[in-house]
Amino acid sequence: MTKPQSPARPTGTGPLPGSPAALARAAVSRPRPASAGEAGFARAHFVGIGGAGMSGVARILLAAGVPVSGSDTKESRNVEALRSLGAVVHIGHDAAHVRGASRVVTSNALRDDNPEVRAARELGLPVVHRAGALAAVMAGGHRVAVAGTAGKTSTTGMLTVIARQCGTDPSFAAGANLGGAGTNAHRGNSPLFIAESDESDSSFLLLEPDTAIVTNVGDDDHIDLHGTAEDYARAFERFVERLPADGLLVAGVDDPGAARLADHARGRVRVRTYGESPGADLRLSGLTVGPEGTVWDAALDGVPLPPVRLRVPGRHMALNSAAALLTAVELGFSARDAIGGLAAYQGVARRFEFKGEAAGVRVYDDYAHNPTKVREQLRAARFVAGEGRLVVAFQPPLFTTTRRFPAEFGAALGLADEVVVSDVSRAREEPLPGVTGELIARRIPLPGGHVTYCPEAERFLPVLRDLVRPGDLVLTMGTGDITTVGPRLLDELARRGPAVAEAARIPAPAAAGDGG
Repeated sequence: MTKPQSPARPTGTGPLPGSPAALARAAVSRPRPASAGEAGFARAHFVGIGGAGMSGVARILLAAGVPVSGSDTKESRNVEALRSLGAVVHIGHDAAHVRGASRVVTSNALRDDNPEVRAARELGLPVVHRAGALAAVMAGGHRVAVAGTAGKTSTTGMLTVIARQCGTDPSFAAGANLGGAGTNAHRGNSPLFIAESDESDSSFLLLEPDTAIVTNVGDDDHIDLHGTAEDYARAFERFVERLPADGLLVAGVDDPGAARLADHARGRVRVRTYGESPGADLRLSGLTVGPEGTVWDAALDGVPLPPVRLRVPGRHMALNSAAALLTAVELGFSARDAIGGLAAYQGVARRFEFKGEAAGVRVYDDYAHNPTKVREQLRAARFVAGEGRLVVAFQPPLFTTTRRFPAEFGAALGLADEVVVSDVSRAREEPLPGVTGELIARRIPLPGGHVTYCPEAERFLPVLRDLVRPGDLVLTMGTGDITTVGPRLLDELARRGPAVAEAARIPAPAAAGDGG
């Protein structure tokens, strides 16, 4: 099949006339009225309002003038921020909280017996999934949905920063706070809406995007909710099938799953690809990663572009930036402007986020929760660590994932110099017999004494504190409360005391990947 050619792009700066980018810039100074989807909420109640996705939609509805209430199990920065914007937020769940609501928004993190969800159904109130609420607030403009097993949040952030740096005011919703913006969501004046979508439970099938980005389609995440890798891949096919006939798919062809998805979509919608592969429409080459960030050479349809410079390290970040750059050009932004926008990207929360330094130890935090994400982030962290040791504090994310991928997690964590493994996070699943963090710890191919399994939460921080030394880079990784360890470690190091803990040192495995 003949590769489709890009429409003519401006050689200098400024958006392509008549493009989504041009419309977005033209609307930047005009307040945007509430859309029909936003107005349809009248008064929204969010059960679990403090979550990353839930708080983002709530923030957008508040900006549209919709009264918002909600509940959560504990106080958080998101809860505090929403209250400051006018939301009424309760701590604890109670059926009385839904009274007066016109719609109730939920997520898959909630149990079926939640008293507020049960009360809403008994009252006949519409109960809407978070993704359905996101689809409603996205209506009325050009909708960009970012999907993929890894890289969604960073790619969403990069494209948002490009659009903002190019003089537009896009709406956006991401899974973490954007550096520079200080928030995970914003209701802009322009008709451009950029949103991270959630494939974990197939809720991205509730969205109706005009443009879709798929970074990759892995086989090491969310199988607990999809059943099989084939079912997971099929969900992505159904996602791109939701694009209109004049829609666009931007896919990362270095990833076999995304490449197959691009083939599936060709002939249905416009397909554009990026990657280091020779056949990519936007091709990366000359990739250089260092402590200060990443630089790569870009060629679009064989035409060289200015070098792309990022403040964040890693090949995976280069690929994310390529997705954002190609999408921006397709939306009508000039390549030169888009590349300039990427230089301003400061990262997002919990994606190799610098937490601070104490006693000569630098501490970072990352959300990596599958073997691919762990591997790619540790490769990037190695450049930043320099001559110091790379020390990883890892919390396995789920019992099902730990049971399925212990060897893969172990191999990825073997890229560190020292690893401390906690027990499995209990945020979403009940424990499984015989499934603990030790399954992963025993498969980390490091010399004896360089892997510690510490299942007791109260001992984890002392063990980590007594392990580190000046020059180390410590990286906390996982989805659960491991994110609280970094700041506490910095406090401990600032007033460092004597060793107070012991833990189970794991002997070196007989062979890499050995079942033990």
